[in-house]
Amino acid sequence: MTTKKGGRPKTELEDGQIREIETLAAVLNQDQIADYLAIPARTLRAIISRDENVSAAYKRGRAKAIGRVSQSLLRSATEGNTTAQIFYLKTQAGWKETAPEPQDLPPVVINLTTDNESNKAAK
Repeated sequence: MTTKKGGRPKTELEDGQIREIETLAAVLNQDQIADYLAIPARTLRAIISRDENVSAAYKRGRAKAIGRVSQSLLRSATEGNTTAQIFYLKTQAGWKETAPEPQDLPPVVINLTTDNESNKAAK
């Protein structure tokens, strides 16, 4: 007894398309890659889930891009770019900005006088 499977046949990607996914993963998200390949995003996610080669290509492309940007960020931070230094320390060393604790300070009293009053006091 054989059972029939309904539905469309599974979409398979060619080697060239898998290489494109690796390249595109550096700059596009999965929805955008699916648009580029002219397939539904749901189909691309299914392919990535079931095909280890496609999944590895996508992850490799993302990792390469993250590595390049990280190297550039680290170079900027070590060359004195304060913004890069702060960003790096916040994301990699757990630094965070905290609001200062409120302090109980005595009230400040400011007495204002007119010019005539100050001139009379000086004489």
